This record gives sequence, structure tokens and C-alpha cells, in this order.
Amino acid sequence: MAKKEETASLIDTFAEFKELKNIDRTTMVGVLEESFRSVIAKMFGSDENYDVIVNPDKGDFEIWRNREVVADEDLTNANKQISLTEARKIDASYEVGEEVTDEVIFERFGRRAILNLRQTLASKILELEKDSLYNKYIEQVGRVVSAEVYQIWKKEILMLDDEGNELLLPKTEQIPGDFYRKGETARAVVARVDNRNNNPKIILSRTSPVFLQRLLEQEVPEIADGIITIRKIARIPGERAKIAVESYDERIDPVGACVGVKGSRIHGVVRELRNENIDVINYTQNMQLFIQRALSPAKVSQIVMHDDEKRAEVYLKPEEVSLAIGKGGMNIKLASMLTEYTIDVYRELDPDAMEDDIYLDEFRDEIDGWVINAIKAIGIDTARGVLNAPREMLIEKADLEENTVDDVLRILKAEFEQ
Repeated sequence: MAKKEETASLIDTFAEFKELKNIDRTTMVGVLEESFRSVIAKMFGSDENYDVIVNPDKGDFEIWRNREVVADEDLTNANKQISLTEARKIDASYEVGEEVTDEVIFERFGRRAILNLRQTLASKILELEKDSLYNKYIEQVGRVVSAEVYQIWKKEILMLDDEGNELLLPKTEQIPGDFYRKGETARAVVARVDNRNNNPKIILSRTSPVFLQRLLEQEVPEIADGIITIRKIARIPGERAKIAVESYDERIDPVGACVGVKGSRIHGVVRELRNENIDVINYTQNMQLFIQRALSPAKVSQIVMHDDEKRAEVYLKPEEVSLAIGKGGMNIKLASMLTEYTIDVYRELDPDAMEDDIYLDEFRDEIDGWVINAIKAIGIDTARGVLNAPREMLIEKADLEENTVDDVLRILKAEFEQ
């Protein structure tokens, strides 16, 4: 009796699993049948002459064995054959060569068989669980999900979706200003699904440009409807972002539609991204104009394009240079990311002053050769070229120490003051 109850509980356990994990009927029946067959094959060496019937609606199952009737002296395989004497105990009309089908009571196989069945079922259920999780989220890569913060660790946050599935938000995918407490709900985009050794891990991201794009799609109906297209996104998460948009409908102002009246549409996105400043510009295939727009709010005076090198020399009035570079070089960095061009910023050149320019090589007796070579490597080979270049750019692009750059600028300025 205990064994029967134990076997019945297997069906109940799987039925509960089915309800929790939304496993369809066909899959559930298949897994149960496969589990029973696995145990039978281990016990008898083969399961091919067994019929397993699972009835999930009633919560029960039947196992039937098919055996060929043979003469008593010809019996060699008790699993696939039955002697004529034994067959006629079931039905006196049986003859040699006919097939006997009788029900097998699984409980009679013993406790070991039942334990084996439990382990097999548990293993297959775990596999199904993993497959179900992988299949669900591989289709959601690039979509925004909301989940509950369950555990906060140093390198990542463990989150749970509505079905209790575990999702991971690594520290590297969190916006610097993100701060969550256990039990709070957070939004992020499904970045990828890792599936090493059939152990799926759902990785979320709040720093991905896709997250920003999906948030805009939710806030701006014209983007969701396809009237406005997001062509490029560049982000420094939590700090600043630039978005290039366009519309094929001339009646639509894509920038105005994305920002909304008094910034009403963009504000919700900015709040979600921890006050990340968002610049929206009109996209154009004219790369020179695109670079000019990408450097806003700075006003560009002149651009010299080097398309073969994907590089642009941008000249601005002295008061516009700091705007073009931005705080910590952020504006020019985002413009480069957005346009995929290396952008070098210079103060606007005075044609008269250029006439008395001097090549850097003339200063090798005052400036170390390696310093001159480092500056020339970023495309500047004259003294006025260095003086017209922003100090910050010389430090970053030429990879020079601040005091080294200041010494160079002092020497070059002194030359022209003479």
C-alpha cells in the first residue's frame, strides 16, 4: 500500500510541476512515458515490448507487457516470452505463436525501481525546466522586462520574474547611479542568454543602447509605429547620450516628437536612466553635416574630412571649443561614437598667422623627440597646429602627461611672442 501511494505521488508531483512551469500536456505525457521506459529498460534490458499509457487527467498510468506464447521447453527470454502452460492459466484458448498482453503492476518492481523512477523523473524535469527557461528568454533578447530585486551582491543583483525564474543584472550592466533595495521592482533589457553546460543564465542590462531605444519606443508612439526611426545611439550610461533619428514623413519633426512638449516625452526616459542627459539630433547620410550636428551644442566653423581614414578635423571659434569637447571630453567622445569617425577639434585658424608657422621638428633642441613624435602621430606637425589644438585633446590623444603638454605649449608660445 505504501508503495502504491509512493508511485501515485510521482504523478501528483509532476502534475504540480506542470501547473507551475506551464509544461504542455504532450510534453508531460512524453516525459512520464520516457521515465517509465527508462526504468523498465534498466531492469529487463529492453522496453520495446511494453506499452506505457499515461493519463494526466486522472493522475494515473498503466503499463502493459506483450509476450509471445512458446512451448514450455522453448522458453529462453521470460521478459519477451511466456510458456504455453503459463499462458493457459490466463486463458485456456492460447496457442503457441500468439501474443499475450498482461498488465504490469509497477509497485511490484520494488522500492529500488520506484526510487530509480523518482530520480529519472527529477532529472528530466530539471532538463525541461532549463529548456523552458532558455526558450522563453532567448525569444526576449532585446526586450524590456520588469523583475523583483531578490538578492544584492557585490558583483551582481539577483532578480526574480513573475514565475520565479532567476535573472542576473551584473554590476557592469548597471547605471552608476542605480541603487535598489530587496523587494523593489527594476526594469532592464534582456541582453543575452548564456547556456553553458545546459545551465541557462539570463543576463540583463541597463547600460545597453538597446535599453534606451526600447524606453523611447514606449514613450514615443511614432517610434513604435515606425513613423520615426532611431538610426544611431551613443551612450555613456548615467551621464549622457546622443540619439540620431529620422522620419520619412516630411510632416513629422522627429526631434520634436521624441522630446515632446516641454520635454514631456523624454523626461520619463531621463528619470529611468538616473538623469542621463539625452541629446536628440536629426540623422543625415551627409557625414560632414552629421558630424556638425553630433557636436551640438557647439557651432562648427569648418570641417576637413578624411573619409579614407574615417577622421574629421573640426575647426571652431575659441569660445566654442570647450562646448565641443564637453565636460571630461564627453561631448566629443559621444559624437565620435555616434558618427563612427575620429574627431579632432581645433581652434579656428587665422590665415595670416599660418604664414609664419614652424614645423615641430625645428624644436627638437628644446622638446624631447619622443614628445614631438607623439604629437605628430595624432596628425599635428606644426607649432600653430599644437597651439590651436585643445589642451585636453593633446593630453588624451597623444597620451602625454599634463605637465609635459604644458611645457610644450609654453615653449611654442614663447617662440611666437618673440
